[in-house]
Amino acid sequence: MRLTLLLLSLGLLSGCAEFSAFKDLAESVQGLISGTDNADPPNELQPLEPKVKLTVLWDATVGDGYDEQVVNLVPAVTEERVYAADRKGVVEAHNRLKGDKLWSVETEFAFSSGPVAAGDKLLFGTSNGELVALNALDGSLAWKTTLTSEILALPRVENHTIVVRTSDGRVIGLDEPSGGTRWSYERSIPPLSVRSLGSPTLAGDLVLDGFGGGKLAALGITDGKPAWEAVVALPHGRSEVERLVELDADAYIKGGTAYVTGYQAGVAAVDLHGGDVEWRQEQVYSSHGLAGDRRGLFLTDANSDVWELDIHSGNDLWKQTDLHMRRLTVPALVKDYLVLGDFEGYLHALSQDDGGLLGRVRLDDDQPIRAAPVVYDDIIYVYTAGGVLAAVALE
Repeated sequence: MRLTLLLLSLGLLSGCAEFSAFKDLAESVQGLISGTDNADPPNELQPLEPKVKLTVLWDATVGDGYDEQVVNLVPAVTEERVYAADRKGVVEAHNRLKGDKLWSVETEFAFSSGPVAAGDKLLFGTSNGELVALNALDGSLAWKTTLTSEILALPRVENHTIVVRTSDGRVIGLDEPSGGTRWSYERSIPPLSVRSLGSPTLAGDLVLDGFGGGKLAALGITDGKPAWEAVVALPHGRSEVERLVELDADAYIKGGTAYVTGYQAGVAAVDLHGGDVEWRQEQVYSSHGLAGDRRGLFLTDANSDVWELDIHSGNDLWKQTDLHMRRLTVPALVKDYLVLGDFEGYLHALSQDDGGLLGRVRLDDDQPIRAAPVVYDDIIYVYTAGGVLAAVALE
């Protein structure tokens, strides 16, 4: 299970049963962050005769990584460069193919998300509510805008508009050249909610953002005005903890359909034009997001079991349990395979056809891989919680 830290309101919980449910949930989440768990132990890795080869093309250490914090730091990859940043404000640019360091800067920012490449800029969120733009050429500061609260979501950019979600429930559109605010949309945050690492999703001229209670909103990217709002996931159970539903994991867009999931929210296909639910699968969910192709959707569930669902119906096609409870990342697709990181710093390769384990390589001996791998031109780029930036080829 790969949940981030929960912000839970004890004031909502009354009675022994609800307090017990809260206690179990809180202890489980704390275990996911600290490396221990009161649920099923993680499966031990078994000897594997590799059927594919994972080769580290180059690696480097970028600062101190996540510095034991729950943050959303991922590599940003462009045609020529890879950018990475640590929690304490170190930012580096490396040659994408050879790994040579091109520049390094030490900023004073407490980065909580990013970087995201946006033309000639790199975008970051901070724990102090700042949206920061650095010049991609040399890492110098282009502009800084202070928003209302911590930014754990990755900024999204389209047509010179930056869209960012803050932790207090606001979705904000900003001017990419200057950082000035264009519009702001405020969603209500339930007293009991998940501290999400998910990000808004851009689909043409719409911004999709899910939130508590299983609701999904579509906003106009130019003005932030609601186009539609739909209840996609329904809460179940008697206690507040059991009924906690969040629909704020990263969505997957294919054609005119958005495929969405979130904490205890199942998986659903939603029509982009009006918000109608095309199908709903309530037996499985991911707290972070989905990957997909023309046939299927791939996700890691709450127990770190990996699934493929039929993209047209939501029916399960296969389930992989060999990596149970190893706190896997969201899958990434490369060639005919899936790649996922785990809590011991391993990168695993799975078959897209049946989920079979095909190969693995360890990228960090001390820290986990928490962010989904980034694939560019069939090369896999990973930034670990310990600060290891690596490029991996799969053959």
